Amino acid sequence: MNRKTHLAGIGFGLLAYGIWGFFPLYFRQLSHISPMDVLSNRAVWSCVFVGILLTLRQRWGNVLAVFKTPRQFAMLALAALLVASNWLMFLWAVSHQQVVASSLGYFLTPLVNVLLGLLVLKERLNKLEWISVGFALAAIINEVTALGSLPWVSLFLAATFGTYGLVRKQVPVDALSGLWLETLAMLPICGIYAIWQFQSGHLVFAAHETSTAALLVGAGILTALPLMAFAAATQRLDLATVGMLMYINPTMQFITAIWIFGEPLQTARLVSFGLIWIGLFFFSWSMWQKLRRR
Repeated sequence: MNRKTHLAGIGFGLLAYGIWGFFPLYFRQLSHISPMDVLSNRAVWSCVFVGILLTLRQRWGNVLAVFKTPRQFAMLALAALLVASNWLMFLWAVSHQQVVASSLGYFLTPLVNVLLGLLVLKERLNKLEWISVGFALAAIINEVTALGSLPWVSLFLAATFGTYGLVRKQVPVDALSGLWLETLAMLPICGIYAIWQFQSGHLVFAAHETSTAALLVGAGILTALPLMAFAAATQRLDLATVGMLMYINPTMQFITAIWIFGEPLQTARLVSFGLIWIGLFFFSWSMWQKLRRR
């Protein structure tokens, strides 16, 4: 791999994770809209935007191929349910001053992936991966004992996004086509929700101020852009580099929550973050060793 390609990959990775890390600031501007309304608009406008990109790139053949394979479409529908649940919880967290918990959830995700590999794919964990899982469990135990409750927002975000990644990897469809099919699968639920709201006199997709409407349309575009940048990064970088860049998103969320939104950070929660960060150190070390062996 030449230096120019490597730098381009890092640039695409920074763009992808930078946009994802910027999401709390963006979606806080829509906190006056219910999370389900935002999710519905995000799904619709993502579907429209990605459909335009598929037309420009002449990629509809990939989409049609999935329709001819019912199992693949069913797997993408399951992936859509998981990622929609993740989006909805994230939107709820942003509108309810829970971005610190959201950040913790996305820091937990790589360690959830390790557990899913053990439980679902029957993968064998090495010593470093077991240590990383141990620190993650210690963080959860600390949350329960010190704060008196499970960090359910963090666990839900980590579990849904980790499982989404597991399901999505089982479907050999490119990122753009997969995203369009996933948002397409969300539309019936969003449509039923919009009809239900309409019967109560509430319009989900209309009657917004110009600035709000622009932000809702932009949410759909912002859903697709980082995914495209991420795909470009993975084509140019090794797994270890992509793994290191992955921590940019929750780090930006953490900084945004504490320094911009002014969310409180209890000492016990800080201990939880410390345990997770140590676990991620061992996880990253393990990933780097595997890459060297290859």
